[in-house]
Amino acid sequence: MTVSKWLEANKWYVAAYCVVIALVYHEIIVDMVADWARDDNYSHGFLVPLVSGYFLWANRKSILRTTVKSAGWGLVIVFLGVAQLVVGSLATEYFTMRTSMIVITGGTIIYILGWEPYKRMQLGLLYLFLMVPIPAIIYDSMTMPLKLFVAKISVKGLVFFGYPVLREGNIIMLPNITLEVADACSGLRSLMSLIALSVAFAFLTQRGIWKKWVLIVSALPVAVITNILRVFGTGILAKHYGSVAAEGFFHEFAGFMVFFVAMVIMAVIGWLLKLGEKRNES
Repeated sequence: MTVSKWLEANKWYVAAYCVVIALVYHEIIVDMVADWARDDNYSHGFLVPLVSGYFLWANRKSILRTTVKSAGWGLVIVFLGVAQLVVGSLATEYFTMRTSMIVITGGTIIYILGWEPYKRMQLGLLYLFLMVPIPAIIYDSMTMPLKLFVAKISVKGLVFFGYPVLREGNIIMLPNITLEVADACSGLRSLMSLIALSVAFAFLTQRGIWKKWVLIVSALPVAVITNILRVFGTGILAKHYGSVAAEGFFHEFAGFMVFFVAMVIMAVIGWLLKLGEKRNES
């Protein structure tokens, strides 16, 4: 029996499963969506389910014609997901609770449909992990080192161009103004969104596995480099124009431009990888 025929014969069971998941995870999902709305670090979460759905839709023909072959290991994965939900609820650990939904869904697919259908849905399912905000303790442990690195390199650039500047941690001191490299300037915020976009971009545009990984891994240096340029540019403007260059509209606009430039760089990297591919074909 193919997945298409199985779905046709069991569509009401599928609908019942969706209802159960919606009831169990209703509060968890609503709370996560609220995080997307109030925290710019995770605003890309609104797009992740749409991109995931696109991956599944684009591969629907391959999925539907795959043969159903139940795998017992799927039930083990479901139990692990349920245990993850229970432990996360008892500890009030949101990342564990939220990701358990993806684990349970993956395990259910493996148990009922088998490994082959799951493999064809794997990209769409695993991509959903990118919508889940990472634990605060991990975020904070990554943010400070990045802020210090961005501040250090930015100050070196300012000194190289002859600007009088001192640095103390993530504080940059110019003669007329003191700047703080905040969380938003660490590169981690843009990194979260860039990774989500780069994964989608890589799987939509690149053929080879290594090319996909090159594009995905490039998100880290691109995010850090563009934020270094942001802090460096803000330092120069602040030296000449004062606090107006580091606050309000100009600060927000700089954040937008940094992300825009980062996306352009990622697009160029993707284009270069495709260029080499076309040359090999010719």
